[in-house]
Amino acid sequence: GEGGTGDMEVKRELLAPCGLYCGVCAVLIAHRDGNDKFKEKLVSVYGVSSPDDIRCGGCLSEDRFFYCQACPIRDCCAQKGLEGCHQCDEWPCDLIENFPLPVGKKVIMRAVPAWKELGTEAWVEAEEKRYTCPECGYALFRGAKRCRGCGADVDVD
Repeated sequence: GEGGTGDMEVKRELLAPCGLYCGVCAVLIAHRDGNDKFKEKLVSVYGVSSPDDIRCGGCLSEDRFFYCQACPIRDCCAQKGLEGCHQCDEWPCDLIENFPLPVGKKVIMRAVPAWKELGTEAWVEAEEKRYTCPECGYALFRGAKRCRGCGADVDVD
């Protein structure tokens, strides 16, 4: 790529404004990889009715997971003309404070300041590196407690 910051192609549709980078989301990964076994597992985690519901093209795509269809954080950033919360002076606001998923909120509180500091490309690279098993290098997903590659316990959120 241009600009000498590695060759990573940042997929804009994966840049959830809240800082929950979609590239490390289990739903997106299972859908992208066509991993039916993984989809089966996620049905109960997300309380959806079938593996067919485990599908997403990213927060800023037209094909969003049902859980992410309506999002006040995405709407807020769009209204303010911001790429994400990392550009907002009012962060963290009530939308963040009241985020319904504890792991999500924990990640948001870590990720947004990092995005602000690193800039988009370096931040995405850092998130992808972070969600890699330190033991075997297998790609992890947000919320993972154990590597699907080697079985190692992980704590990367």
